[in-house]
Amino acid sequence: MPTSSPPHVRTTVLAPRLAALVDDHMGQDVFRLEPDTIGVAGHEAMDRVLAARRALETERPTFKPLQGRSIARSEASAVTRAIGNDVREALKNLPAEDTDLSGPWPATGHYFLRDLILGRDPYRLRLLMSRNLELTPLLTWSVVSLGAALPGWPRPGDHFTCLATRAGEAVGYQERRYAMGIYRRTAAPICFTVSTLVANALWLGWPFDDSTPNRNIVYEALRLLPPSWNILRNASPEYPAIDDRIGAKDDVLVLPLLSHRNPALWDDADVFRPDRWDGLDPDNTPGYLPFGHSSERCWGRHMVMPLAELLLDIVRSSGLVVDPDQRTARVPLLGLLGVDEVRLTKAARVR
Repeated sequence: MPTSSPPHVRTTVLAPRLAALVDDHMGQDVFRLEPDTIGVAGHEAMDRVLAARRALETERPTFKPLQGRSIARSEASAVTRAIGNDVREALKNLPAEDTDLSGPWPATGHYFLRDLILGRDPYRLRLLMSRNLELTPLLTWSVVSLGAALPGWPRPGDHFTCLATRAGEAVGYQERRYAMGIYRRTAAPICFTVSTLVANALWLGWPFDDSTPNRNIVYEALRLLPPSWNILRNASPEYPAIDDRIGAKDDVLVLPLLSHRNPALWDDADVFRPDRWDGLDPDNTPGYLPFGHSSERCWGRHMVMPLAELLLDIVRSSGLVVDPDQRTARVPLLGLLGVDEVRLTKAARVR
């Protein structure tokens, strides 16, 4: 489904299944998607479902079991603190003023963030941030297995990031393999999510008014194209008690993609309007769940926001523009929702 955004010469084309979801279910609160799956997009129903219980380990977006091993919440917290420290350290070492972020996004932003945050880590770990590894899980685990088997495993040291230092403590092939998996599971979502979010913002809203805060731009991009566009909850006895349209064996798919665009909740629901956030609190706006429910917020939200604002700062101050020759961007059906490519070019090329 094409959606318009300023300037109006650009068109965003959702993948057919995403477009059908918007066309068929916008404004509905609870509805059947599949014989065994219920969709939930009404803000009150979403709140009840997500508050009913915490996510199970298989439902977590990042810390699902890895190599057949459960990731305890204590370990998840520890690696989250580690990457958080690395992000804070990276934000102290801002890039040079002449940093060039022209080129295809989100790839350009992704590799910039990889080098900014993880640039001092060993190559075998930084290689895990390659976007090519998204092509197939087999490719990812081939790289992991090779990296764990190679001699010269990095030793913990002050010259590495906190995340790499944790990986360096692994002893033996299986533990090294697991450590590389944890490294990718923890660092890659930051680079992928932030670069995708900024690419979405640039496509949907460029050019921005000089007075518009980066934070408003990010919140509005999260509204129209939330990278985490659905939240899965497996069948559970709590849910039929919430709504009798949910059966005992039904999985539940909570859909911020729909609640974020519901015209009953938003003025000019399909229009990119960052100024709306002058008077809204993103943590207390009905139906707005870019970082999950208040009972269990996304672990990376406090890293995503400052990094996204940093990228926008660089782009807005460097004279880059969205290529005026690009008229269309597509949004494929992927777990991380975003435009497939936005081309940034030097302003001097504008005709």
